[in-house]
Order: sequence, then structure tokens, then C-alpha cells
Amino acid sequence: MFFHWLNGYEVKRKRLLKKAPPGALKEFLSTPFPQPSTPIVDVPMLSVDFETTGLNARKDKLLSVGFVNVDKNQIRLASCYHQIINTTGDLQASNVVIHQITDDIKNQGLPLKMVIDDLLIALSGKVMVVHFARIEKQFLQQACLELYGLVPAFPIIDTLAIAKRRLDKSDTPYHPSQLRLSALRENYALPRHHPHNALSDAIATAELLMAQISTSTSGHHQPLKNILL
Repeated sequence: MFFHWLNGYEVKRKRLLKKAPPGALKEFLSTPFPQPSTPIVDVPMLSVDFETTGLNARKDKLLSVGFVNVDKNQIRLASCYHQIINTTGDLQASNVVIHQITDDIKNQGLPLKMVIDDLLIALSGKVMVVHFARIEKQFLQQACLELYGLVPAFPIIDTLAIAKRRLDKSDTPYHPSQLRLSALRENYALPRHHPHNALSDAIATAELLMAQISTSTSGHHQPLKNILL
């Protein structure tokens, strides 16, 4: 992992920093990522969730972004951010039923660049926390490619991946539905939350991570590399 870190995240960050235009992306790339040996308790994190029009980052669109800071084992609710994105095209009824973002709501949102700028600035020097990393990683990288012409690397902690590793180690059969955010929260006796709202899901993911870390053998003082994707 440490070799990968030196020859992956940090090398790519420094290389892209030389090419980045002034603005939010350059600010994000100007700040070193936390080292993999850093105790989790000392790692600044940002729990992030997206609502999208579909699952294909190349053809589907970001609809909303929600995030909250996690620092020193605390979820900083004062840092909560939720923003609808004014994306092009009409929404499908089958999609609206899930996230409850209608065309009227979407049309009052902010441009994609303003929202991604806010996210990148908030992410500077932090590790991104998500549930099911493929969505956030691919959609954020695609947005950066479209907006800035560059595809940054993002250090990620995935609560789904943490849960899957634990289930795999237990060597007992399980159903994929057990890895859903709501199912995992129920296992830790966390309260039900309102799903398919980007901010609500970001907070719910942060709470799940805190529970996962607290019940792990090494707790909050284990190194970041133990749970980094």
C-alpha cells in the first residue's frame, strides 16, 4: 500500500498540479493527501454522496451533491452541504420517484462547475468517505474531465468495501443486499435515515464509518492504510 501511495496518489497529484488551471482544482491538488500511516483519528475526512440520473458516468448526469466533514471522530454537522445541480435534459419519471428531484427543482439548481468547485475545495487535504465508491469516484472524475480537462486521483474510504472485507473474512455466506447502507446501519443499531437524499446519505455513511471503526480490533488509532480503498 505504501509503495502504491508513493507511486500512485501523490505522484499523480504532483504531476496534475503542474497542469491544473487556476481555481478549485489547483487548490485541491496543491494540498498533500494524508499519509497512509496516519492514525484514523487524525485523518481529516469528507463524507460524500451523489444523486445521479443513472449509473453510467459518461452518459448520465450528476443531480445533487451532499457532504459533511468528519474530524477527530466527530461528524461536523455545521459543515453540511447540499446542492442541486442544474443539469441539461428532462428527467425520467422512474428516476424522479427515487430521488424526488423534479425538473422544476433541478432547473433552480446551480451550474455543475460551481458545485464541483465547492466539493473540490472542501476535499482539499482530506480523504473522501463514500458507500459504494464506484459511483462517486467515476462521476467526480468524469465531471473533472469535462470541466478542467484533467482526471485527479481521490483517496477513498468505502464503507461498503470495509463491510465486504469483514464478511469475506468471516467465511460465511451472505446476500449482496446485506451490503446496502440501510442494512449495514441496522446491523450497528443506527437509526433509519431518509435515503436517496445526497446529504442524508452522506451523514448516514459517516455514521456507519464511525461505527465500523469503533467496533474494529484496532479502533480509531489504526493507520489509514488499514481501511483505505
